[in-house]
Amino acid sequence: MSPSLLTVKGMSPTISVIIPVRNAGANLSDCLEHLSNSQTLAFECIVVDDGSTDDSADVAGNYGVITICSERRGPAAARNLGAEAARGDILFFLDADVRVHADTIGQVLWNFERDPQLDAVIGSYDDSPGSKDFLSQYKNLMHCFQHQQARREACTFWSGCGAIRKDVFRAYSGFDQSYKRPAIEDIELGYRLARGKRKVVLDKTIQVKHLKRWTFWNLLKTDIVDRGIPWTELILRDRRMPNDLNVQISERISVALSFILIGLAAAGTIQYGGYFLTPFIGILLFLLAKYWVESASLSQSKGVTLLMPALVGGFVLLAYKHHMLPMALPVLLGYALLFLRSRYGYTSNRRRRITGMAYAVYLFLAILFMLTFLPNRPIVFAIYALLLLLVIINRKFYVFFGSKLDRLSALAVIPFHLLYHLYNGLSFIVGLTRYAISTLLQRERRATPFIGN
Repeated sequence: MSPSLLTVKGMSPTISVIIPVRNAGANLSDCLEHLSNSQTLAFECIVVDDGSTDDSADVAGNYGVITICSERRGPAAARNLGAEAARGDILFFLDADVRVHADTIGQVLWNFERDPQLDAVIGSYDDSPGSKDFLSQYKNLMHCFQHQQARREACTFWSGCGAIRKDVFRAYSGFDQSYKRPAIEDIELGYRLARGKRKVVLDKTIQVKHLKRWTFWNLLKTDIVDRGIPWTELILRDRRMPNDLNVQISERISVALSFILIGLAAAGTIQYGGYFLTPFIGILLFLLAKYWVESASLSQSKGVTLLMPALVGGFVLLAYKHHMLPMALPVLLGYALLFLRSRYGYTSNRRRRITGMAYAVYLFLAILFMLTFLPNRPIVFAIYALLLLLVIINRKFYVFFGSKLDRLSALAVIPFHLLYHLYNGLSFIVGLTRYAISTLLQRERRATPFIGN
């Protein structure tokens, strides 16, 4: 058992670390273990158990932290409860699935000490996520990239790794507790701080490791339901869309180009039928292969393992129906190579490198073979031009991702990144519609006179 964070860190805290948790005992233990190794002494740690049904509260108790247990009300309410109990002058909010470095708290304190006018500071995920599967690496590295490319003058607040003066937090009534799930309660607070001309900065040297393992459906739900739609409504409410983070101009252009790309693909499919669609499905299968092989090798998702053969079988039927059966050969060969790699390629780093290089060469040749079946039509040219333009616009991200893992992984990012832009656009449309309906209903209620008894 680790020594108590309370007794080791002293009883007169300058900073209060506040961690909401719900059913995340394993990650919380890792989080608190690294907090106990912090070089800074003057802090207290408060864990707020938001109605967990696992051993999260017991884990917190083992580390001697202040533990507050409540019914499930959401992370916004949990953080507010922690802030009410805090004795420190600075509130440092952390998620339960992050791991601080030894100097993280010291860096937070240094920012406030050097700048008395500073109201809040946020950090960033580091470039080495805790979960090593492809999808988790992709999502967590994307977050890291966006923060590392952002401006120092932050446009919002971030509760995953963010600190704020307690008097400022209380003056703005903390987090909006109407958000019952992990959503944009931190962004909403950041918008109110910005409206009040408060000084919030992003210190890119304050970094924490994200331990979360993402699944495909969890990613979609989080990005669309919990983030995209409510963030759109917040943007419309405050009439504020800063050119920063994932709402910067390049991101908006990418969303528009992605919709045009899908529209052209739909037009080509209608005009040319399966003859046009089949090669693109084959290329898509190749690009998604990296995600499938790592998921299968790590036994993380039986659904993905079963889905890939089903997609390959469907592709073979499509190729047969449209008299393009030779195209099925590279797909079947690629599937066999992936199957072998998932079983034997991850048993050592050397095998992983060799099989990765072999599959990269095969992938390049197979895609060239696929492209020979595409008709020489203006729509095809336009699609290639748009894809190239999207790659150019987002080249820094692909280069960043390739530098952290490998070139094959950077290639596999492209379809996921395209999907990201598409559902961001859909989220904006849904959020815009919801906001318009809500505004209309509010106007009608105000215009309807109240008739008493």
